[in-house]
Amino acid sequence: MYHLPALLRETLEHLAIQPDGIYVDATFGGGGHSKAILQELNHTGKLFGFDQDKDALQNVIDDQRFIFVNHNFQYLRRFLKLHTIITVDGILADLGVSSHQLDKAERGFSYRFEAELDMRMNQQADLKASDILNSYNVQDLQNIFSKYGEVRNAKTLAQKIVEGRAARPYRNTSDFLSLVEPIIRGNKLRYLSQVFQALRIEVNKEMEVLEDFLQQSLEILKPGGRIAIISYHSLEDRIVKNFFKTGNTSGEVQKDFYGNIHRPFKVITKKAILPTKEECNQNPRARSAKLRVAEKV
Repeated sequence: MYHLPALLRETLEHLAIQPDGIYVDATFGGGGHSKAILQELNHTGKLFGFDQDKDALQNVIDDQRFIFVNHNFQYLRRFLKLHTIITVDGILADLGVSSHQLDKAERGFSYRFEAELDMRMNQQADLKASDILNSYNVQDLQNIFSKYGEVRNAKTLAQKIVEGRAARPYRNTSDFLSLVEPIIRGNKLRYLSQVFQALRIEVNKEMEVLEDFLQQSLEILKPGGRIAIISYHSLEDRIVKNFFKTGNTSGEVQKDFYGNIHRPFKVITKKAILPTKEECNQNPRARSAKLRVAEKV
């Protein structure tokens, strides 16, 4: 299966879908969430699905109420305007890498396969993981692994990468793993997951894109409209939590001239919703999923 949608029941419940509403699935992927949303809509409802990965085209739903946009969700507002849509009733984004992307060896997302160090979600983009490893300086590499992967020995790793590439540029997974393995700290699989996560986030500029998307979502949501975000690591979750609470990703409380706190959202989920044990058994990749939902005031 291309992708088992995480927290599907909980997401649909908290989106409070209006049958005649206009909705956005910002991370279409295998279409699991989109198919479920369409089942809740009547003949006048509409659903827009965004996905920059060309592989998602094979999952496009044949339904006149569904419009697929083969672009990154950072262009949300632009493409909705092209379809004369100014505001919507609800937005969903599942920020996880799909099972299809992880399991397709040639995409280079996983350390489990021998492949080119690619990791591009948009295969038309220029920057690959190998470019980062072969061109970034020690400080930039350290920052990436520390901030995006929370790698404990990020400085040592960055230094080793720069030293190693002088003798042989990194092209494939095996090139990189042969350098990393001697300096792994703690659990090997967890360490490699953190390292590859950090590279993937940098390749796809995921944090910058997420912040831009959240700001656009606030602008296009109708009052009373809901936004549901499923995140998979603490950095994403913190950004989403801050934005829902304060309207900005830093979490800084803003006040007007009279001292009234600016709260553009009513937070629906006081605590993040986690998958059940049953779901984790069925779909192990949902283990780290966290769902947060907010309603525009």
